[in-house]
Formats: sequence, structure tokens, C-alpha cells
Amino acid sequence: MKPAVLAKWIPAAVALLGGCLVLFLLFLKGPGIDIKERVPGTDRREGDTASGTNSTPWEGKLIASNGIPATNLMGAWPQFRGPNLDGISPDPTALAKSWPATGPKVLWKIDVGEGFAGAAISKGRVYLMDYDQKGQADALRCLSLTDGQEIWRYTYPAKVKRNHGMSRTVPTVAGPYVVAMSPKCQVICVDSLSGELKWQMNLVREFNTEVPPWYAGQCPLVDSNRVILATGGDALLVAVDLATGKVIWKSANPGNWQMTHTSVAPMEFKGRRMYVYGGSGGVAGVAADDGSILWENPDWKINIAAVPSPVPVGDGKVFLSGGYEAGSLMLQLKEAGGKLTTEALFRLKPAVFGATQHTPVFHQNHLFGIRPDGQLVCLDLNGKPLWQSGPKNRFGNGPFLVAQGLIFVMNDNGLLSLAELSTSAYKQLGQIQVLAGPDSWGPMALADGRLILRDLFKLVCLDVSGK
Repeated sequence: MKPAVLAKWIPAAVALLGGCLVLFLLFLKGPGIDIKERVPGTDRREGDTASGTNSTPWEGKLIASNGIPATNLMGAWPQFRGPNLDGISPDPTALAKSWPATGPKVLWKIDVGEGFAGAAISKGRVYLMDYDQKGQADALRCLSLTDGQEIWRYTYPAKVKRNHGMSRTVPTVAGPYVVAMSPKCQVICVDSLSGELKWQMNLVREFNTEVPPWYAGQCPLVDSNRVILATGGDALLVAVDLATGKVIWKSANPGNWQMTHTSVAPMEFKGRRMYVYGGSGGVAGVAADDGSILWENPDWKINIAAVPSPVPVGDGKVFLSGGYEAGSLMLQLKEAGGKLTTEALFRLKPAVFGATQHTPVFHQNHLFGIRPDGQLVCLDLNGKPLWQSGPKNRFGNGPFLVAQGLIFVMNDNGLLSLAELSTSAYKQLGQIQVLAGPDSWGPMALADGRLILRDLFKLVCLDVSGK
């Protein structure tokens, strides 16, 4: 047969053979063959979606262990920055005002996945959003406050590459629920006692969220039985029902702001509750009741790693801070004709005050925070520095919290200091090496006189009570 004739008949023959093969398979399978409709997106390669989040459905499992909750310890640090979202512990357990040469007693220490995720504490349990590098899986872990033994973990597959650590977020415990966000913006809600999954949400798939550089650092906010999440993408903020995960409202996002590492802060002004968030294009206030945008300020932008949360300081004022060249800014909300606007009261250069990583603490009309040169600083509400800890007391990007007139502050390499919370000078009361480091950056948690700290690889619990 001539080549031209062959070229003409080969495609037809291939099509005929393909059709026969399909009929043959249908005959073998019978009338019960399961033909499923293609779901858009599920035929992509693993990780072939925006920001590298897996497009295939993610299924988790609950793994029970032998840990036992501490039934005699009922204190709480249930979320990022504590019970009142201010970095201050209201726990009445008496704390030691000085330490022996050996430092506070180490109650337990465990290995954790590489990262900076801080702990939450509730009803004798410790909750940690961890990453299992060997198993390539996110893991929400529930540990005993008594000895650190694992009670359960809820885990699901997730491929996360090392990028200045992996995990960064603090779970939020709200009554019978725990809500946590993973490095790649997957949100889960589980039963706080049993670990049973209640709902899950992939922000990249559902809201076109762009995973921030160095992964998600936002900690979920629970307010009035709603979970408030700053998604960026299709919405600046969303509110979902705590019990079901059903979306209640989505705010607009006219500037197409993207998610940063900062967390949402609630505040009240003129009788209206709102959520303040610093996105990629500025800072905005969103109405708590319906998600409408009440005000925006595009002047506050941080081009590299926006991490500290906004700090409401009363009377419609919001203190904003950032690292590198951002410095800090005090905004004043104003109302005129039913509309809200903002006015800059003062702006400070980084050498005066900024905050690279941890959100400043507002306490008794003063602000305490660590500026980019590593010094702990006390400011008044006019932006005037009242003291700094000095060149010999630098804490890098380490964490801190306030309790009972004391401030606990740790440097990058696990050196923990105890100081008096004073507005006149930095007054150190004790210092001890508690972790080997590096990168002891995870937020602290304190309840029942137990202080939980971490570095890149270890989680430790200290007895800092005044017993």
C-alpha cells in the first residue's frame, strides 16, 4: 500500500480500535461501572496550584496516645497573646520574683518540628500546631500540661519545605473547639477534648489566598462564636461559624491586598466593634457585624515581613509597628458625618521604636516592646522612649509577656530574663539559659505558674511559680 494511503487510514484505524477497547471494558465491568465527573483542579499535579498548596482533597486522621491532662491545673492561655489578646497573664497563681542560681525548675522538655509555633493552654492541656517533617504532615498536637506527654494529634498530609522554619501559628481554644492554621493556610477546627475533626477549610482554594513568604503566621481570632480570618484574595477578612465553618460574611477587598504574617486585632470605637488588620496594602478596620470596610489607611505598608499585630490603646488610637525600616505609627480614628477616617499622631523611626517580630504590650498607658536593635523599650503614648534595656541586654527577635508586675523576655538563643515591669528603668531580677537555640522566637504561654517556651527544635515547660 502506498504511503499516502496509509497516512489516510491510520487515524481512522486508531479511533476504531480505541472505541472497541472502551466497549470491551464496559462489557467486563458490567452495568455497575463507576464513572465519576471530573472535578476541576483535582487532575493537576500535586502542589500545582497557587502558592504550592495541594489541590487534591486533604484527609486527616486522629491518633490517640497515652498522655493524661492535668486535672488540677485549670489556668488558661487559650490563644495568641493570652486570654485578653494583650500579652498579659491575668492568672492569679503567685509568681517568683527571683530565681536561684539554677533557675526555675524544668518540668518537661520535648522535641518539636522545626519552626516557631507557640503553645495555647486550656484545662490542663497544651495545644501546638506542629509540623512532622519525617511524615510530611501538619499535626495539631494536644499535650499534657503535667509532663508534656501527647494525648492526641490530628494530622494530615502537607508538603512544606524548610524556609526559615515551618510552623508559625498559635491555635485558638474556644470552649469545646480548637481552631488552627497551618503553614500553607489550611484551617481546621477540632473538638478540644477528643481531637475529633469538626470542619476544615483551605483558604488558597476557597478564597484565592496567597500564602505569605515564609508561610502563614496569622493566628485565628475567635470572637462571639465566629472565627475571623484575614484571607486576602477574594476577601480582606471573612467570618465563619465556629461550630460549622459556614461562611457568615466576606468583606470586600478593593485593593486586592494579600495576607501578611500579622493577626487580626479587635477593637471598639464609638460603640461599634471592628477588626483591625494590616494587609499587604495598608491597614484597615472591618465591621464585626457585617464585614463592611469602615476605614483604610494605605500609608502603613511593610514590604518585608509584616508580623506584629495592631495594638489598640484606647480612645480610638491604634499603635502599629514593624521591622527593618518600618518603625512605628500611632493612628487616631475620627468620625465625621457617619464616616470614619484616620489621622497620624506620630511616626517613629526604627532607631526610636519598631518591632520586627513580636507585638508590643500595652499596659497601664505605656507600651513595651523589642525594637530592631534588640533592646527592650518602654514608650509613653506620645511616642517618647522612657527607657531601653541597654547594649548589654539585647533580645534579638525573642518573645516576651507580662504578668503580676513582671516581664519575662527571652533572647534568640534561649537566654531567659526576668525583669520588673517598670516605667522608669529596665530592672533585671534574674537570668538563666533555658534552651540551646537557635531562633528562640516562638510566642510564650503562661498559666498556673507554668511558662512554656520554645526554640527551633524544643518545647520546654518551666515552673515559675512562687512556691
